[in-house]
Amino acid sequence: MKLCRYDDDRLGVVREQTLYDVTAALDVLPQVRYPLPRVDPLIAHLAQVREAIERLLPTAKARPLAGARLLSPVANPGKIVAAPVNYARHLDEARAQADIHHHQQVKEIRQIGLFLKATSSVVGPHEGVALQHLDRRNDHEAELAVVIGKAGRNITRAQALSHVAGYAVGLDMTARGPEERSLRKSVDSFTVLGPWLVTADEIADPSNIDFWLTVNGEPRQSANTRDMVLDIGTLIEFASSFYTLHPGDVLLTGTPEGVGPVLPGDRIDCAFDGVGQISVQVRAAQPQPECVA
Repeated sequence: MKLCRYDDDRLGVVREQTLYDVTAALDVLPQVRYPLPRVDPLIAHLAQVREAIERLLPTAKARPLAGARLLSPVANPGKIVAAPVNYARHLDEARAQADIHHHQQVKEIRQIGLFLKATSSVVGPHEGVALQHLDRRNDHEAELAVVIGKAGRNITRAQALSHVAGYAVGLDMTARGPEERSLRKSVDSFTVLGPWLVTADEIADPSNIDFWLTVNGEPRQSANTRDMVLDIGTLIEFASSFYTLHPGDVLLTGTPEGVGPVLPGDRIDCAFDGVGQISVQVRAAQPQPECVA
């Protein structure tokens, strides 16, 4: 099942090029009050939501998918866990291009581990990427996004995929510079997720997905998820050995070679077979007031 958030936080099911409005399925979610849960409510109750969707679909209002404003399929991720240099050829690329990591030594993922991105960086494909630091190189990175569906700590690799709710296309943006990755990759709009959540039962083998990325139609990245240094199961095992994974947490699994800069006015297209395709416009961020009420 392909589940999307669209327009004014409506819930939809996508089939071919048709969008079915199943927003009423959200009525099964429990009402919450302070303190709020540490999970994304929809992902935490995905089974109940899907049951409600199946009841609604026969009479659900349909509309063309084209024209819908697609938001991030995960509204409230508790944390975004990211895997740096998790493709061997990207490691070679980073070591060969000093400006990728600001003349710092690039270590393998097993040595440097994982890092976290701010949840405030999450947007949907139709919201686009806003570049804050135009004096820096800002790069695109195509990544498979794994959405955790079941909580766990010290999850074994053998059990890891049973904790996955589904998958989405991920676009991990980064501003090059000397600071830590988590800072440079947490700029507002620098985590694009979409176009929808494909539930785990739809993806037979997440370790064998072809994907690509283009900028203004120019091919930049092309690879397969089997090229990962640490596969999805190992990444989940690794992450959960340090902190509990909760429903709605997002794991960005790394990017292959071909990362490169984008500028305001560029269009990034990125697709993962069986998951989906996003088209993202790049713009310059508008100046914000020093204090927002």
